[in-house]
Amino acid sequence: MTSLSKTAIACAVSFAAFNAFAETQITIATVNNGHMIEMQKLTPEFEKQYPDIKLKWVTLEEGVLRQNVTQDIANGSGLYDVMTIGMYEAPIWGERGWLEPVDTSGDYDVADILPSIRGGLSYNGTMYAAPFYGESSMVMYRKDLAEKAGVTIGDRDSWEHIRDAAKAMNDPANGVYGICLRGKAGWGDNMAFLSAMANSFGARWFDMDWKPQLTTDAWKNTVSFYVDMMNNYGPPGASGNSFNENLALFNEGKCGMWIDATIAASFVTDPKQSKVADKVGFAQSPYAVTEKGANWLWSWALGIPAATKNAEAAQTFVRWATSKEYIKLVAEHNGWGAVPTGTRTSTYENPAFQKAAVFADAELKAINSANPNDSTLEPSPYVGVQFAAIPEFQAIGTTTGQMISGALSGSLSVDEALESANRSADRQMRQAGYY
Repeated sequence: MTSLSKTAIACAVSFAAFNAFAETQITIATVNNGHMIEMQKLTPEFEKQYPDIKLKWVTLEEGVLRQNVTQDIANGSGLYDVMTIGMYEAPIWGERGWLEPVDTSGDYDVADILPSIRGGLSYNGTMYAAPFYGESSMVMYRKDLAEKAGVTIGDRDSWEHIRDAAKAMNDPANGVYGICLRGKAGWGDNMAFLSAMANSFGARWFDMDWKPQLTTDAWKNTVSFYVDMMNNYGPPGASGNSFNENLALFNEGKCGMWIDATIAASFVTDPKQSKVADKVGFAQSPYAVTEKGANWLWSWALGIPAATKNAEAAQTFVRWATSKEYIKLVAEHNGWGAVPTGTRTSTYENPAFQKAAVFADAELKAINSANPNDSTLEPSPYVGVQFAAIPEFQAIGTTTGQMISGALSGSLSVDEALESANRSADRQMRQAGYY
């Protein structure tokens, strides 16, 4: 072998070794929702654009995701380079220094992000997670079933009207249930829905002295109404249902109404996923005594833990996945009606999106009407619509969700559930030094 050949081979080996060394793998923890699954399918598009960065996905059910990422970031373990988190975690973890600020420089166009969404993911004006999609909550209903039953569904109906409509549309003999609502225990599962519902009944999580309020008449009225309505007009096994389970039921044509995240609108109107895609109407969330806090505000967002050793690569991915260009990429693959929504003004101004998304106006109206700084009838000391933005809430909300799920399944009475939840909340707030 000539010395020239040896040199060429050595250079080739060195180049390959350099490429292997230069390649960075980032691990992304995410939730098993439709838009996140689609993001994973577009991994080849990202890796083609950024060949030196490879993506490893860890996809988890919502409750498991929250538990895993909370443990990882609190311990500084660095298992994940990018975490899917939300409006509860971002400001709290940002304040504690657990998250890297999102790089919003250059052509990212942070001003295009809806103000309420951007604000909810920020602490002291710095954004600590970038919104992948944003949402409020609203009524999704079967127009054909409502017409057949002789009922109408409108913006800001009373809860009594919604119950009566559920009764009219309920037809379990034919596999149709009047209303589908979250029942699965979790602060971000059943309690996301129930907190907003309770707000509209005049309830609040804490009084101005941070004393838990779960045994007040407002909470008892909320949960009694909910349990009665679901037991009479909801699907069997509702205490095990959250977003994905109810989405499947609705798309199969088994729900007369579903009150849940606005992001579901793109799924229930997609004929590839929904058997009733052309039969769906939308309305703003119902209320009992006040419209304050009747619909929630949330964003699934991408945050970068401070413990990551791959911050630059993680920033590259986060900017790509939450950009205007990513939204256009999804539209090219799946159509404008299937893009992640609730994040950018430019999406709602796009004529192609407006034409494809029959739900656009209702979704944006719901998002803009949610106010985390004024979500309860009586004064409350916390920020948040469907949660209280304090570190202790995650445990308090989860325990309360378990108790109320027990009331829905019949293993506890409503009074027993709320009294137990209140005792637990009181104990945690005392231990944390609130009073």
